[in-house]
Formats: sequence, structure tokens, C-alpha cells
Amino acid sequence: MMTREEALRFAEGWAAAWDAPDLDRVLAHYSDNFEMTTPFIAKLMGEPTGRLRGREAVGAYWRRALERIPDLHFEVLNVFAGVGSVVTYYQAVLGLLACEVFFFDGRGKVYKVAAHYDRV
Repeated sequence: MMTREEALRFAEGWAAAWDAPDLDRVLAHYSDNFEMTTPFIAKLMGEPTGRLRGREAVGAYWRRALERIPDLHFEVLNVFAGVGSVVTYYQAVLGLLACEVFFFDGRGKVYKVAAHYDRV
């Protein structure tokens, strides 16, 4: 079970890595073969499932996103702690509000994440 303080610490560290922007620091939060789902994968990568797996594939997607939005900034608005998971509610890019659900493995690394937006 993750406490609210642990969830907040994770979310703030995650957002700070993005704001740096330091892709290696961002990827350090994730297991090697993690899975990411977001509607923007379909739009930006042409992957109709909206799903990518692994550091290499997701890293390529995130590199492309950072090239398009080099001044990216995330503002954590709230976090929700759960059993083996955290939901981060934040102000994303392009005026979007977002929630991401992060699922953690036994080593404290994210093995699955699903991103949701108020509009796409």
C-alpha cells in the first residue's frame, strides 16, 4: 500500500524529470518492459491501439513529443494513492488536464501506465 506522501513524492519527482526535460530521468521511473497507453500514441506514432511496450518504443514516442513541445511543463494538481498504484492528476501540455494511472512492480518501478485527458 502506498501512502499519500509516497504518491506525492513520486508524482513530484516524475513531473520534475519531465520539466527538466531529462528523458533518462523520466525513464528511470519505469521497468524495462513497461506498457504505456494514451490516445496520443495513436496520433503521434500512428499506432492504432494507442499502446506501446518497452523503454525503446516509449522512449522514441516521448522523444518525438519533446521535440514538438520543448518547453513542456506539468503541474501536479493532486495525487491518489492505492494498492500498488498511483493516480496523478495534473495540468498537462496544450491546456489539457490529465490523469495518469501508474502501476508499480515489487521493485517500485512502473510496469504499466494509462494516460487520460479531458479532451484529445
